[in-house]
Amino acid sequence: MTETPKEARALGLNPEVVEAACLAHDLGHPPFGHIGEKILHSKVLEHNDHDGYEGNAQSFRILTKLAVRFSDPGLDLTRATLAAVLKYPWLRDPNAPGRSKKWSAYRTEREDFEFAREMFKHTAKTAEAELMDYADDIAYSVHDLEDFHRWNAIPWTLIFSNQGREKLAEGADARWWDKPYNSKARLRNAVRRLDELLFEAFGDLLREPYEGSRQHRKQLRTMTSALIGRYIHAVTLKPAAEIGEDGTCVSFEASAVDEIKILKQITHDYIINSPTLAAQQRGQERIVSQLFDDLCDDSHKEFPRYLPRRLAYLWNSPTEKARFAADCIASLTEAEAIGLHARLNGLASGSVLDPIVR
Repeated sequence: MTETPKEARALGLNPEVVEAACLAHDLGHPPFGHIGEKILHSKVLEHNDHDGYEGNAQSFRILTKLAVRFSDPGLDLTRATLAAVLKYPWLRDPNAPGRSKKWSAYRTEREDFEFAREMFKHTAKTAEAELMDYADDIAYSVHDLEDFHRWNAIPWTLIFSNQGREKLAEGADARWWDKPYNSKARLRNAVRRLDELLFEAFGDLLREPYEGSRQHRKQLRTMTSALIGRYIHAVTLKPAAEIGEDGTCVSFEASAVDEIKILKQITHDYIINSPTLAAQQRGQERIVSQLFDDLCDDSHKEFPRYLPRRLAYLWNSPTEKARFAADCIASLTEAEAIGLHARLNGLASGSVLDPIVR
């Protein structure tokens, strides 16, 4: 905004709205993140609720309906803030490929969704939503790799070997939805640029095990800062005259977008696809699935007595029991989900004086 103040003023772009959207956009992630989201989605669909479950839509539901602050539901946020949270500004449409996997509001929040989007005649994200989404991509691609490097979980020299570079580009290309015709060439160039950037400046750090020494910490933080600065400066706001009918008002340098895809692919290949995580996720799937079934079975006639009273208002609202179960699970921390599942299934007795969910 400081580099393009005229465009920012013309768009009415507010930095506090961007910050609020960044703080709010992951509220709807259930225990165990995307694995919990996947299981809840399939379970809600099984109960004939065609909205399923989506983390972004759950965030919007929390902000507008579930959060408790005033006598009315939700947080009573401004139109601009609600619009900035809508990463996918549409409701779910099972017949549209682009709207059946990702969406930002359920039909139960249609009125709030229409309020947030009333001023827009297109389906593009607002400028604040674009910046929120891009900030999330930077955090995911850069800060996650920083954490994984501290664990010595990233084999940098293998990744950027001749064979590793091609595997990385092909993997990112396969996961690129609605990709351009030259996607693979662009990704290969992105791998080459990252190879040169990282190993020319930080080769000593990447070639040896991370030990947490002062020098290692200094180098790692310098590398992280260099990448973040590189991608922050790849964003520009469009002048009003260049905003077309599609409504997009933020431009991102293709080179930065491509490099972020490659950094994400490293996390996907060496962390998300690891056998250790796969075994852990299998257990997490069972916890979420069984909790959902228990809550649906036990909530037909009354509020389940084993849930804390702070969740009772969810049962009293005019909501189908599948949505009630999803709302309850999404309100739990991972530790609470694990503890509640263990007691309900006789895997741990615990103490009556030690509540699981507070």
